[in-house]
Amino acid sequence: MVQIANRPRTQEHSMPVSAVPFTRTHICEEARQAVQQVLGSGWVTSGQQVIEFEREFAEHVGARRAIAVSSCTAALELALRALQLPAGSRVLMSTITFCGAASAIVHAGLQPVLADVDPVTAMPSPVTVAAAARAVGGVQAMVVVHLGGLPTQVEEMAEAAGITLDHVVEDAAHALGTAVGDRVVGTISRATCFSFYATKNLAIGEGGMLTTEDDELADAVGRARLHGMSKDAWRRYLPGGGWRYDVEGDGLKANMTDVQAAIGRAQLRRFEVTQARRAEVAARYDSLIVDIPGLTLPLRPMSGTHAWHLYAVRVRPNFGVGRDDLITALSERGIGTSVHFIPVHRLTWYSHICLRAPGGFPGAESVFDQTLSLPMDQVLTDEDIRTVCTALAEIGASR
Repeated sequence: MVQIANRPRTQEHSMPVSAVPFTRTHICEEARQAVQQVLGSGWVTSGQQVIEFEREFAEHVGARRAIAVSSCTAALELALRALQLPAGSRVLMSTITFCGAASAIVHAGLQPVLADVDPVTAMPSPVTVAAAARAVGGVQAMVVVHLGGLPTQVEEMAEAAGITLDHVVEDAAHALGTAVGDRVVGTISRATCFSFYATKNLAIGEGGMLTTEDDELADAVGRARLHGMSKDAWRRYLPGGGWRYDVEGDGLKANMTDVQAAIGRAQLRRFEVTQARRAEVAARYDSLIVDIPGLTLPLRPMSGTHAWHLYAVRVRPNFGVGRDDLITALSERGIGTSVHFIPVHRLTWYSHICLRAPGGFPGAESVFDQTLSLPMDQVLTDEDIRTVCTALAEIGASR
């Protein structure tokens, strides 16, 4: 087990040992053994393990194709490139999301357009999407985010933006295990992009996956993830594979390794068990926080499934202490927290290059000032949850 947040005290790091870190990466024993097998095989970069992980992941979400890449950000950029939009085309996105989504749009040669969010869901609504699209004279594509694992209505967002689903890319970095109604995220839009970063529900450390029903798009992404080469090293070095290759289009260095894929395959086999525990953690939090004045529980979907990547409460004015002061007070008790996310329009670089509707982002500002992500992972114990909730109650009551 690797502890991510709040490292133990050393000569280089003076942070205290965290009683309850914000999140921990748990790599199962089967994954550790699989890595040892890969290391002993003589082949550690993209190879058979990646091929098998793609097949198993596609089967897991019910998608026709899955393409393994180096990160969700790379998957987003590759998906947007594969749409073959004219340079500078406008792509709508939420201002409450990770900055990597904006980076992917820019690096694909496109123009980000920021939409405000509904202050309840923290995600764009049909109203805010339509307003942002109208303000810039229309958009050509959209990145839809399922924030924290909460499902968003992809088809409604596309309709509000005035585009079809084949011009929608889903940012599902938080959404492996999310369902929109009875549809599993991974099969709804033109392309869906997942993350296997160290904090994610299926953690490898780094890595991403793109799923699609479109063979042509999948093949294009498969080439573009490795410099646009027609044949990767694994296929070239197989007996009878042949050393020649061609490059017919631009690409990135964004492939996944067999070491990563071996971890991912083992973690995927345990995914339903770990997801069940995350749901239990969320329910346990609910039962203890519901009676604490000034804290609002995370939104539950009216239909579909929440993946519970994040457990984010709202700190209301009647809590007695502001969100930032609460973060400090919890940290002093050894409890790690986070905020998801600093709005993209508040980030210096993107504030200059992203298009926006007039009137600012009142929904996003409200969300950002009040949102607090509490510790969440599948190895969180009931005692950990009680520790966090007791601290919340005591801090709120003492002010």
